[in-house]
Amino acid sequence: MHRAPSHKYRPFAPIDLPDRTWPSRRITRPPIWLSTDLRDGNQALIEPMDAARKLRMFRQLVDIGFREIEVAFPSASQTDFDFVRRLIEEGLIPDDVTIQVLTQSREELIRRTFESLRGAKRAIVHLYNPTAPLFRRVVYGKDRAGIVAIATEGARLFAQCAAEQPQTDWRFEYSPETFTMTELDFALEICERVVDVWESATAHPIILNLPATVEVATPNVFADQIEWMHRHLSRRDRVVLSIHPHNDRGTGVAAAELAVMAGADRVEGCLFGNGERTGNVCLVTLAMNLYSQGVDPKLDFSDIGAVIRTAEYCTALPVHPRHPYAGELVFTAFSGSHQDAIKKGLAAQREAQSAGSTLWEVPYLPVDPADVGRTYEAVIRVNSQSGKGGIAYLLERDYGLALPRLLQIEFSQVVQAIADATGKELASADIHAAFEREYVARAAPIAYVDHRAGHAGAHGSVEHLTARLAIGGIETIASGSGNGPVDAFVHALRESVGADVHVLAYHEHATGSGEDATAVAYVQLRAGSRSVYGVGLDPNIVTATLKAVVAAVNRACALGSLALAPPVGAAA
Repeated sequence: MHRAPSHKYRPFAPIDLPDRTWPSRRITRPPIWLSTDLRDGNQALIEPMDAARKLRMFRQLVDIGFREIEVAFPSASQTDFDFVRRLIEEGLIPDDVTIQVLTQSREELIRRTFESLRGAKRAIVHLYNPTAPLFRRVVYGKDRAGIVAIATEGARLFAQCAAEQPQTDWRFEYSPETFTMTELDFALEICERVVDVWESATAHPIILNLPATVEVATPNVFADQIEWMHRHLSRRDRVVLSIHPHNDRGTGVAAAELAVMAGADRVEGCLFGNGERTGNVCLVTLAMNLYSQGVDPKLDFSDIGAVIRTAEYCTALPVHPRHPYAGELVFTAFSGSHQDAIKKGLAAQREAQSAGSTLWEVPYLPVDPADVGRTYEAVIRVNSQSGKGGIAYLLERDYGLALPRLLQIEFSQVVQAIADATGKELASADIHAAFEREYVARAAPIAYVDHRAGHAGAHGSVEHLTARLAIGGIETIASGSGNGPVDAFVHALRESVGADVHVLAYHEHATGSGEDATAVAYVQLRAGSRSVYGVGLDPNIVTATLKAVVAAVNRACALGSLALAPPVGAAA
């Protein structure tokens, strides 16, 4: 890089528009959308689409809801010419869809373009010629008057060719290229002269497309340029003001949104930002930005996966996993704090929906993933950056295990150690397997076999429990009494094997329903100076609880905080 970039590059001059109004406006309805995937997007591919891929893309665009589609540059290649002919001759254009084609302002190219459209019910023909000072000086060697002559001669030929094919409902579009680098007074002059030619040649409004063919300034400057043109066009009511933003500075979406606020009626772009160099503005992002603000974009991305598959097949370009709204990872949280907020937000959302609310309000998820055909399966994923909230969410969502908060904290340390050791993402099944190993499947030194319970004392206030256990492989009978089955079982363990443990907390819930319901019990014990959890699952809640106590005792032994005495009683 140059050590003094100011010696090599000049900053773009701001627009003198002190009374600009666009900053205080908001977008309340969608613009007219024009997809140029089959023209600008196609010419930017390493291997342009063949006819089959172009047709698949065309049908996908129609399904999404595009009603204006730029399908080809028919004078540029026989493939493009033939594709336009196929659409027309095979009746593949829906009645509510208007195709558009592009041509430079050269006679032979214009005539070839109109030839490709013979027999079309309706069409937009798009004329362009370079207007910026650099192009005037370096490419054409012409002054302003010479450039205006190129545009108006092409516009007159448009009108003549259209009159020769009266069966087609013609609409005309003009682009001064590149508008963003053209002096505003000259951009206005050349657009006005083209409108002069076309005003009597079509009953439709004339589309004046102002392309940021190269993005050369910040989005606010582009908005100023659009508002300046919006104000100064003498026949604004006869004009559809269109924009065609590219993304050279990485701000194409922002530039398009501000330009619509500044007066633009129409936006040209591509799915997922395909196009020359850094691409055209992404129409998916623009539409979904509107959707997230409560504005119906009139484009349907409810099956974003299908759109991605079509785009990737037709362009041979991947959609980035971080692409807004569409990428594989955009609704995924690995961060522990994000996961905890999402977990709580989804729970609150369910409660709000039960109370009749339709608003979507979940931290870190600006839109409901389900609205674009995504499931909640990938919302929370676990790696070494994750925390208790994400782990607990996956266990509850996939296995119905609602872990108490302190157990969430304890188990997250277990998962963290696994993630740190492997350096990989852990799937939900991996987390569940680790949970089973750590808290449920502990069968040594004590294994639960069965139990019997009864009541004693006045009014049956005392629970008496006898359990059959296998301790160190030896079957043993342990008996005890208490104010409930957990208390009685803990007393039995103290008397049988000297297990100095005390119950600190107990939680239970059911998973499944009806005959398939399973009770889940979570027991926290104090063993010496340490607290440990154990978990038990069984159709019977008491049995599940006793299994949880046994699992907690076994964990305490494994962690070295508890030592058991030889068993007192042996099974008969």
